[in-house]
Amino acid sequence: MSKILVFGHQNPDTDAIASSYAYAYLARQAHGLDTEAVILGQPNEETRFVLDYFGVETPREIQSLAQEGVERVILTDHNEFQQSAEGIRDVEVFGVVDHHRVANFETANPLFMRLEPVGSASSIVYRMFKENQVQVPKELAGLMLSGLISDTLLLKSPTTHVTDVPLAAELAELAGVDLEAYGLEMLKAGTNLSSKTAAELIDIDAKSFELGGNTVRVAQVNTVDIAEILERQAEIEEAMQAAMAEAGYSDFVLMITDIVNSNSEILTLGTNPDKVEAAFGFTLENHHAFLPGAVSRKKQVVPQLTAAFAN
Repeated sequence: MSKILVFGHQNPDTDAIASSYAYAYLARQAHGLDTEAVILGQPNEETRFVLDYFGVETPREIQSLAQEGVERVILTDHNEFQQSAEGIRDVEVFGVVDHHRVANFETANPLFMRLEPVGSASSIVYRMFKENQVQVPKELAGLMLSGLISDTLLLKSPTTHVTDVPLAAELAELAGVDLEAYGLEMLKAGTNLSSKTAAELIDIDAKSFELGGNTVRVAQVNTVDIAEILERQAEIEEAMQAAMAEAGYSDFVLMITDIVNSNSEILTLGTNPDKVEAAFGFTLENHHAFLPGAVSRKKQVVPQLTAAFAN
């Protein structure tokens, strides 16, 4: 049986890398599959902190599936092809483990799919470890815990599912860490953005969505000081304009999230500012507006944009 590559989405965040790494291990142990976890971009600061903390080597980065010569892949933490590897349409998608919406997704063959509306793909993978009665190594427990913490902002995001809370406690025990102390340290590691160029900042955690015939880029950065990020608005907007020109995005929406106070500022450029305003019921001033209580791109930004762009 040929090798199967397992990977999360482009511009991988902690959950994308953690879920793919853990699922590749589970598939080998439980099903005897020849799997390798790879990444579609280098880890961000938060994920580097996690990998270093638990002594896990960064998975190999790939550029295109054609260069790898593989026939089958497994996707975690995504299913939309525009967020996946180059050449994804030319290989067999053998399986998907995800917690996002399903869109722009079609396969020629039946596949294994595990889709659940929970806080992270890592939550699903951990549950699959338990179902298959596969022991979880300490470092994998740490990775999956980190993926869950990252995607739910330490269980404070509205994406948090009721089942995530006990899973987080179990994973923390397996990983040998204090959930609150480790979670805060991990999240703060990802807010050191001063060394990032504007182009790097808007690409830390960014995904493209097909909305009403438009390709909309939606990015998110976590911080403890929104004002500090907005001080760089001119250079950030220049980077957003360059990205739109290069990739053909109709709109670029940047979600600047305060992880301490659980609020966000929306900074947007593009051809449909009226639709962005309609999505959130606010008025943009100098291309940005405050969005109280918003911390989740998946639940509090993308669905609202989807509805607005459909009209």
